[in-house]
This record gives sequence, structure tokens and C-alpha cells, in this order.
Amino acid sequence: MSVGDNDRVPPESLPTVLNSLRSTLLDPDRLVRAVASGRRRGAVPHYRRTELRWVDLRAGRRLQIVTFDSTQSFTTNVEPAAAPEAVAAVLDQPYGNWHVDSTDESVQVRVTKKGAAQVHRAPAPQRDVERQHDRTKARMLDASHPFLHAVGISDAEGRIKPSRSAKYRQVDEFLRAFAPTMDDVLRAAAGETVRLVDLGCGNAYLTFAVRAWLDQRPDSKVEVTGIDVKEQSRARNEALAAQLGWASTMSFGRSTIDAAELVDRPHGVFALHACDTATDDALARAVQWQAPVILAAPCCHHDLQRQLSGAAHWPGPYGMLARQGILRERFADVMTDALRASILRILGYRVDVMEFVDSVHTPRNTLLRAVRTGGEPPAEVVTEYSRMIEMWGVRPALGQRLKRELMTAGLDI
Repeated sequence: MSVGDNDRVPPESLPTVLNSLRSTLLDPDRLVRAVASGRRRGAVPHYRRTELRWVDLRAGRRLQIVTFDSTQSFTTNVEPAAAPEAVAAVLDQPYGNWHVDSTDESVQVRVTKKGAAQVHRAPAPQRDVERQHDRTKARMLDASHPFLHAVGISDAEGRIKPSRSAKYRQVDEFLRAFAPTMDDVLRAAAGETVRLVDLGCGNAYLTFAVRAWLDQRPDSKVEVTGIDVKEQSRARNEALAAQLGWASTMSFGRSTIDAAELVDRPHGVFALHACDTATDDALARAVQWQAPVILAAPCCHHDLQRQLSGAAHWPGPYGMLARQGILRERFADVMTDALRASILRILGYRVDVMEFVDSVHTPRNTLLRAVRTGGEPPAEVVTEYSRMIEMWGVRPALGQRLKRELMTAGLDI
């Protein structure tokens, strides 16, 4: 099966899929954990995220529903008799994504623009179901892992240092964002060694974390390559890889991103907090390699900020955004990532733009998660992109780097 085959499977009826999820959510012996997030086109759910699991309290078993707004969470423990009504209320919310883990399978549901359900199902590993009400949240990477101690996130006893708790949470949330793409990576690898590349890796915290997490998966062999322009980063990362016993499966090179060359096509490319147009360099290289999976956490969006600051006028009523520098900068940030996502969609990727860690922990918390399908882009995506750059008179860096590819896709830029 090729990397895009799952996306060629006809979408399923959303009401039918949600009804099948309902039976899992209401089964206290099967449900491990369910998460609803994102939003559907033209609709916004009451909460940005909802989590469900069954817990055992002194009063008996309850369905625990945790909802998250932009600043805090709210927990409700629902009696079994009231659970069907509570679950129905959550399913009625216009969430764009569902991830449901049960004792026998993991199901991911993405609602398409047309309101259908794109469903990915995979057998679940054998696992016990935690029912304690006050359990410690299961982390993707245990605090005792040697990697976390080697980089100073945990102490010698395997306890997370208070001063490094935000970094630990960032590692955990990034792994949660990466995990749903692992099946796409494995399909692309087709039994070969999985090849991952970190462009502009710096100290490569998150890529070392991926390497550590993959150690827990006996079904895959992995090779990780880090590219950075600084010799200091290369030397430091190679020493750390040797210290952890990964020298044979991790390598680091000194190069600019746009000059990076690989012997074989990577199955996954990361670009994590590459500054300004370095993110565009990384996205462009990943697209040119036809990487099956791309994860990019952008940083420092100066390019369009400069272009918009120098504009003689802004279209329509949007001039009110130009009067205040901070609003103009924030608008440019959003426009930059929206255009990046559109370019990736035009060039054959399915793209999610998501918050991968709460802004209270880091302001650099947007993640572009792209999976290559190889399909033709919807006509409206091409039209929206063309109209946007024409209306604002901007030339996105990624568009310039992929000019030939976009022209092949029918865009005259």
C-alpha cells in the first residue's frame, strides 16, 4: 500500500462513523481514551478539546469528561445512566478530529470539507486500562528515560526538574502530534529502515525524543539525520548520540538547509523552530524530496511582516490592522502559515495546522503537520491561494522556493 492509499479510500458517512464511536465511548470495558479536537469548516465547537475515559470512584464507575477552553480545563464525572446523553452532546459538537483508543484498536477520524469522515483504523497493542481517578497522566516518554537525563530535563532519579517541566511538556505534546503519522511513515518505508531528517536541528531535543520514543516500537528500525549550519550543534549532537548508544542510527551534518543532500529519500522531515524563512527552506526541501510526512513548527515570521509593513495601502477595511504594529505582526504570522498550508495542499499534501503545546508553555506553539497523498488539490484551494497573494500583493518565501512545482500544478506566479 502506498503512502496515499488511505486517502484514496472513499470517505465514510459521518453520522455512521460517529455512531460507531458512540458504542466505543459508552463501553467502559473497551474505551481507553478518546480525544476530540479541531473544528469543522464553518463551525466552532464550544470547547477547543474534549477528552473522555471511564474512571473508578468510591461511588462507582463514571464516565469522566474533561473539556478545555483557551485557559483551563473542566472535569465532569457522569453516572452510567446519564452517559448516553452526555456522549451524544459531545458527538453533536462540530469537532474536526477524533482519536479513540480502545483495548482492540485505535481509530482516527478527520472530517473533510464536504462533511464526510476520513477514517484510519489500526490494531491496538495489548494494554491495560487505567481507571484511577487521580492517575498521573500517561506520558509518551517516561521521565526515567536516559535521553531526558542526558539533556538535563530530568535528574539522576528520573524526576523531571521543575525548571524544565515546560520543555518536558513540549517533548510530550510533539510526540503526541507525531504519533498519528507513524502509520503513514511505516507505509512509506514499506519494511525498510525508517529514515527521519531534522532540518535546522539545533540541539535536536525533539528529534532525540522521537528516536527515544521509537525505541518503544519493536516493529520499526530507524535512522535519524540532523542538519544544522553550526559546527557546534553537529559536534554536540553526535556526542550525545554516542553517549546514548545511538551513534549507529543517528548522524549529524553541517550544512545550510537549502543545500542539504541525502542519499535516500526520507520518510519523515522535521523543521522545528527554524527561524523565519528557514522554515520555508525546510518545507521546500521536504516537498522536493516528496517526503511522505512533514512536521514543521514555525518561528519568527519576519518575511511577510516586512512586505506588509512596506505596502502602500491595505485592501478594503483591513487598514485598521495596519495602524498598530503588534496587530500587523500577528496578522502577518497567521497569513504566513495559512499560505504555507495552502502551498502544501496544492502540491499534494493533507495538512493540519494545530496547537501542539499550550501557549502558556511557549509562544512558538503552532505545528504544521502534512501527510503526502499525491492527490490533485481541490480547485478552490488553488483559487484561494491565487486571490490571497494578489489581493495583498505579497510573495511568500515558500512560494518562491517552490515556484517551478507550483507552475507545474497550474499556478502562474
